[in-house]
Amino acid sequence: MNTILEVRDLCKTYVINKRQNNVLKNVNFRVDEGEMVAVMGPSGSGKSTLLYSVSGMDGITAGEVTFCGRNLGEIGQKELADLRLNEMGFIFQQMYMLKNLSVLDNIILPACQSDKRKETRRETTERGHALMRRMGIIDIADNDINEVSGGQLQRACICRSMINRPKMIFADEPTGALNRASSDEVMDELAKLNADGTTVMLVTHDVKVAAKCTRILYIVDGNIQGEYKLGQYDGSRLRERERALNGWLMEQGW
Repeated sequence: MNTILEVRDLCKTYVINKRQNNVLKNVNFRVDEGEMVAVMGPSGSGKSTLLYSVSGMDGITAGEVTFCGRNLGEIGQKELADLRLNEMGFIFQQMYMLKNLSVLDNIILPACQSDKRKETRRETTERGHALMRRMGIIDIADNDINEVSGGQLQRACICRSMINRPKMIFADEPTGALNRASSDEVMDELAKLNADGTTVMLVTHDVKVAAKCTRILYIVDGNIQGEYKLGQYDGSRLRERERALNGWLMEQGW
């Protein structure tokens, strides 16, 4: 199986009031094609910092991050920005969208910004419609973003993350701002994307969310303390997966 993301001896240090804060310390892991990896850990353990560091959204202090064979520390800022735009998809807890654009226009905006686009605006729009149909939100395509529910908006964010056909999606607490029903719907859609071959890495504190992933990395004080393999989620035995994961997390000190 091909490795999409490889992280070696990653360190991230912030200097605040002349004091060093070592947020990540010699982190090592890899993500293979088709995996759905959850990063879990206590508050302040470095989960989101890890996600931003390995996706090129934040610089690193030491170590190496390789994405699809390219060392992120050795490429320029423009090339890195192009890589994030064209090869990566991003979903955040806060659903950042432009208020002056419709839901559909927000979804297709990254494709319109891409230098690699080889399709007409009509073809891009059709792909946006296709993604919205897949997520069950085609009826809100022309709505303003303040006219839809949180669950619908987060599914629109998934559509946006997929519009440039990324090799990998990075998600930071993608269900954190949603109620349980909307959270389940969003995670089911992410699980379907993963089953279709999209690689996903997400940060979560929710066991029900993590139970739908193939593997869990547990981070404490900036170190990967352990990992747990659940295997591909096929829509069944979710309670069993949750119980097994809960047991392992308790062993880790959750």
